[in-house]
Amino acid sequence: AMAQQASAGRRYLRAFVSGFFVAVPVTVTVLDRFAYVARVEGASMQPFLNPEGGSECDVVLLNRWSVRNYQVQRGDIVSVM
Repeated sequence: AMAQQASAGRRYLRAFVSGFFVAVPVTVTVLDRFAYVARVEGASMQPFLNPEGGSECDVVLLNRWSVRNYQVQRGDIVSVM
């Protein structure tokens, strides 16, 4: 019984590590090419973002795909990083 538990633990660890090494590059590629989650802090975008001010901050999804394909329209907020 102990040997079975040890081999199951090793199998689980091996599956976790292999999944980790696949998930990290995929996540980095998606964040680099398609979209990025960013925090908006401070009063520079008030009243649209952070309307109440203070220590609160809004979280936005930056769409890198549309900027890369020049699909920016009037009224869009563009972030230069």
